[in-house]
Amino acid sequence: MERPFKILGIQQIAIGGLDKEKLKKFWVDLLGLQIVGTFKSEKENVDEDILKLGKEPYAVEIDIMQPIDPDKSPKVHIPPLNHIGLWVDDIEKAVEWLTQQGVRFAPGGIRVGASGHKVAFIHPKSNEEFPFSGEGVLIELVQAPEEVIKALQ
Repeated sequence: MERPFKILGIQQIAIGGLDKEKLKKFWVDLLGLQIVGTFKSEKENVDEDILKLGKEPYAVEIDIMQPIDPDKSPKVHIPPLNHIGLWVDDIEKAVEWLTQQGVRFAPGGIRVGASGHKVAFIHPKSNEEFPFSGEGVLIELVQAPEEVIKALQ
């Protein structure tokens, strides 16, 4: 099957919990990853630290997240492995083509994500109109910057 884009690699793994400090103790203090940024959004109900594993352009982002309000949606801590992000070389073509193939995307369309890249989320559940999804896994497509595209192609 010919597709007008390429998935290049894993961009991120997002892990949620009720206590981000406990996640930070494990990932930063015990495993030695570095915090390279933070992101907080009332709309997305998330308080997140952005960690890096490895060196650019091959680094993988590990996002540790807690909900601002555990009773509101989205519940970024359920499931604990919240989502995986995949580098894509052309997010616009990917979203257009995948939608035409029947892939269901989450509301919000293509937008700028916590790390400053264009992102779009593939819904974890399909429906009648869009029979393909992440089958229980939320998948984030992330527009790869040029240096990542060159390194991973």
